[in-house]
Amino acid sequence: MYFQVKDVQQYQQNKEFIDTAIVPLVYLDFAEDKMVKSSSDVEFLMSLTSFIEQQFKGRLMLIPPFSYTESTRSEQVVPILKKNIQEGGFKHVIFITCDHYWTNLQKEVDVIWLPAIPIESMDKDVKKRILEEQLKQVIPVLTSKWTQQ
Repeated sequence: MYFQVKDVQQYQQNKEFIDTAIVPLVYLDFAEDKMVKSSSDVEFLMSLTSFIEQQFKGRLMLIPPFSYTESTRSEQVVPILKKNIQEGGFKHVIFITCDHYWTNLQKEVDVIWLPAIPIESMDKDVKKRILEEQLKQVIPVLTSKWTQQ
């Protein structure tokens, strides 16, 4: 499910089954020599989180990405965002990022860090296999959250 009207209405009717929010943490770098890598990282992360949403549709909602730059990155914002999302009814809030910086917050929030893979020039089948492999890294985190009481 996506954070769009049709899916949000379905979520509101089925909150007991849709208990997980996935939030991509997207680092944007506009420096001339870093912009291509930044956009590649974003493309990978958005493709991966969309792929996760497809696999677990009806169990989780993909929240729009939280985008930030070096100067707007703040350790205070992510825990507040988690609290706001939980107040909206989600039991589990999982942040996914390619920015290792956020692993510092793992005691406060659930953060999955994955190294970015440049998928922009891959053909469709190779890209799908890469995303399937990355999904295998995410499934244990999701299932451990879902089996907690």
